[in-house]
Amino acid sequence: MHDDRRITEVRLARFVRERIDPAVYGRTLPLTLSSWDVPDEPVPALEAMRQQFHPQEHGAAWGHPWSTKWFRLQGEVPESWGTGPDTGVEVVVDLGFTVQTPGFQCEGIAWRPDGTIIKAISPRNQYIPLKLLGTGMAVDFYVEAAANPDLAQTWTFAATPYGDKATAGTAPHYRLGTIAIAEFNQHVWELQQDVWTLGGLMEQLPPELPRRHEILRALERMMDVMDPDDVAGTAAAGRDELAEVLSRPAYASAHQLVATGHAHIDSAWLWPVRETVRKCARTFSNVVALMDENPDFVFSCSSAQQLAWIKEGYPELFSRIREKVRAGQFVPVGGMWVESDTNMPGGEAMARQFIEGKSFFLKEFGVECREAWLPDSFGYSAALPQIVKAAGSRWFLTQKISWNQTNRMPHHTFNWEGIDGTRLFTHFPPVDSYNAELSGRELAHAERNYRDHGRGTVSLVPFGYGDGGGGPTREMLAASARTADLEGSPKVRIGSAESFFRQAEDEYPALPVWVGEMYLELHRGTYTSQARTKKGNRRCEHLLREAELWCATAAVRTGGGFAYPAAELKRLWRLVLLQQFHDILPGSSIAWVHQDAERNYLAVESALEELISQAAAAALGTGERTFLLNSAPHGRSGVPAMAAAEVEAPAGQVRADALDGGFVLDNGLVRAVIDADGLLSSLLDHASGREAIAPGQRGNLLELHRDTPNEWDAWDIDEFYRRNVTPLTRAESIRLEEGPGGAAVVVERLAGASPLTQRISLAAGSPSLEITTSVDWQEREKLLKLGFALDVRADRSASETQFGHVFRPTHTNTSWEAAKFEICAHRWIHVGEPDYGVAVSNSSTYGHDVSRNIRESDGGTTTTVRLSLLRAPKFPDPQADRGSHELTVTVRPGADIAAAVEEGYRTNLAPRVVRGAAPVEALFSVDDPRLVVEAVKLAEDGSGDVVVRLYESLGQRSAGRITANFPVRDVAATDLLERPEPAPGVAPDREGAVLNLRPFQLVTLRFSRP
Repeated sequence: MHDDRRITEVRLARFVRERIDPAVYGRTLPLTLSSWDVPDEPVPALEAMRQQFHPQEHGAAWGHPWSTKWFRLQGEVPESWGTGPDTGVEVVVDLGFTVQTPGFQCEGIAWRPDGTIIKAISPRNQYIPLKLLGTGMAVDFYVEAAANPDLAQTWTFAATPYGDKATAGTAPHYRLGTIAIAEFNQHVWELQQDVWTLGGLMEQLPPELPRRHEILRALERMMDVMDPDDVAGTAAAGRDELAEVLSRPAYASAHQLVATGHAHIDSAWLWPVRETVRKCARTFSNVVALMDENPDFVFSCSSAQQLAWIKEGYPELFSRIREKVRAGQFVPVGGMWVESDTNMPGGEAMARQFIEGKSFFLKEFGVECREAWLPDSFGYSAALPQIVKAAGSRWFLTQKISWNQTNRMPHHTFNWEGIDGTRLFTHFPPVDSYNAELSGRELAHAERNYRDHGRGTVSLVPFGYGDGGGGPTREMLAASARTADLEGSPKVRIGSAESFFRQAEDEYPALPVWVGEMYLELHRGTYTSQARTKKGNRRCEHLLREAELWCATAAVRTGGGFAYPAAELKRLWRLVLLQQFHDILPGSSIAWVHQDAERNYLAVESALEELISQAAAAALGTGERTFLLNSAPHGRSGVPAMAAAEVEAPAGQVRADALDGGFVLDNGLVRAVIDADGLLSSLLDHASGREAIAPGQRGNLLELHRDTPNEWDAWDIDEFYRRNVTPLTRAESIRLEEGPGGAAVVVERLAGASPLTQRISLAAGSPSLEITTSVDWQEREKLLKLGFALDVRADRSASETQFGHVFRPTHTNTSWEAAKFEICAHRWIHVGEPDYGVAVSNSSTYGHDVSRNIRESDGGTTTTVRLSLLRAPKFPDPQADRGSHELTVTVRPGADIAAAVEEGYRTNLAPRVVRGAAPVEALFSVDDPRLVVEAVKLAEDGSGDVVVRLYESLGQRSAGRITANFPVRDVAATDLLERPEPAPGVAPDREGAVLNLRPFQLVTLRFSRP
């Protein structure tokens, strides 16, 4: 037989495009339009409806970037419309959509005149059933239309002015399409869904399978029996020809897919937070309307922050969501405040993501999420399994690792083992999408791609258009129904994430194990982009630590005379947690987003400084004595950890001498030589007498690299950046400045066209050299690195992460190691030999690289640690990072990891000197410095109990005791949500607890007061 497959497939495509699709709606009748333009930012619906609306022309251009236009749609439905058994009436609203990128263009939401939401208007969801209007045969409602510009631009990554209102312009971006009453033909629509499902399946089946040809011939017969001039009248006959191939059951061994509705909505990205709020309202109203028509439809919704916005701004919609939660259709997932980045947030912030998220879901819906849900974050910290389990959750889902450039993860379902040994049941949906349509291509890919066949039989498919695209659609639900049991397709069932995890857990008990971080081999530039946002995050994390510590201390020490500001601290925490969203903290959003973030950080900083000031005044009393508030978990300047006392003068003095055009700084602990180029030619700690700088090399070397990634500018650093580098060895000037605090060498130089000043200082009694770099950064597509070539043979580096650290090889034996050419560290990074090491700490930097080289001269090893200080990507913010920056780095020779931990806190908790009447004893004492207190606060329930969170910091078994220095009624170990939960190695008593902790173990203790 002749092979006419291609001819028939082309015929089918045109038949669908020109005959079936247009026939879904038969008769149409344009509506009468009027409109009102919002002068600036969006306004509430009822306020908009009170404005003067003017006649609006159909097909007119509208909408300058980020503007809002309100339309009023009015008309009457002809009496004969929608009276047939398979017809209905809908209103179709096309705001000027394109079929591509449904979440990256104009969007709308329909409102009734009483101010209640109907549903959203989206590029692939443009209809409103007449019955939802509640006005009989009359049509009278409003559409709030948002002219969000398309910054995606088909992902060309070209610089765009649209990310900032100040540069976005005033030209209209859209032109109205069809806005009309339309008669909907159910038979034709069902035929359309049959053909879409069968055609998609057919294209995925191998040509040698009979099933592919059976589907093709059934589709051919469908076209033959139908009248192209009367599609509505012959649609039933066409469906009859497809019925048999649609009824064939799936193979017994077919892969199972649990499809859960989803709409991944970035809490900010190519739009500001204010627009995310409206995107959530649009999507969730769509979802609720779809649930009304489909009681089996289940939707998974993450991010407590997004539902908090709905509660505040759209209370009627929030009430409807509550009803659907009770019905088991609208399912909160993830248990986090936002889908945060997990590489850069500090340990306590990562814990608070779950505390705030899970607490919100429990309070508002009575639901406890058991899965962590992070499909789109840019890699996953090795500390996360313990944090997730400590929050009372048991499963983890992500998708992003499928984006790896080099290596493919070996499993889709596995146990993930964290730094402390905690294991977490983890799943990567093999569909490789968190915005699936349930197309034949996607379903076939999920089945083919699944790497655990023979052991597991089920995977998860999150489906729905994200980022404001409207979420799941009725077409997707039709596809799920048709593929529930269809030959050649995986078996699809609608369900919740929890139902998937329970099924997968039951059938696959002996899971493979992945140990350590899940490093994303992409988006490495997110550790560096938008340095001001990162600095604000780091600063606010530490201010929150201080504020909670001193407010708790004041509340306890004054016997209730100081009111613990729980509500204000929660508000500030939640604002910082929002900024940790995975496109804000990583620096991958438009200018508007980062401008908002920087303003928010300044507001948080101001509020926290005021709280700290008030708490200190209450705790210390009124007086003229000078005290150091030591918020660190280690003693400082003679002041015990977490106490307030008078400062002891540091031992010794700093000598500063000129040497060969440079200077020598020496405080008796450390000797640093800064040469005439302003570079560090020697760094010696007197205790060991060992030189830290490698022979013939120098430290404090700034290097300027070309930074032109292939795509994803703000996200990516590509490995070839290393091939174009300019060492900044020429100093414009170098001078010595001496003051009461010690001596500093000041070096001025140029980084390209950017003036740069470094202040290199050594304080009396300090074991570390401090380098503060101030830059007026004016570069474009450049990367500024700061490096130290160290005389250390280190086969691995240690980088701080949440509640511990991770080791990474410095060599590149395998492709997995080679892919980690840029890594993330929190406050410190350490390289060392068994008896000697060097710690490099920072005040706000996260991106690092560590490399090693064998010297020909002496066979020794040079290990080079470099910090990524600044970038200058052009997309999505063409002005990213331009302007003034100040970044502090310290280098501590002769340091072990315990010293690195201490140095990290020292660098990020600046000395806080206040006046008062009397010292304040710390609320807690810990007798082993390996056990580090991360947070001290009052309990979330308002009981006045004191909660302390601590961790084993060195990655070894550690024993010690924590003692409360205030009257205690009871001590209990808890989970992160402060619920009683026995902890291994923790033996509470009436005064504290004896601790025998495993490496990196995290412990939360609750101290009940009399």
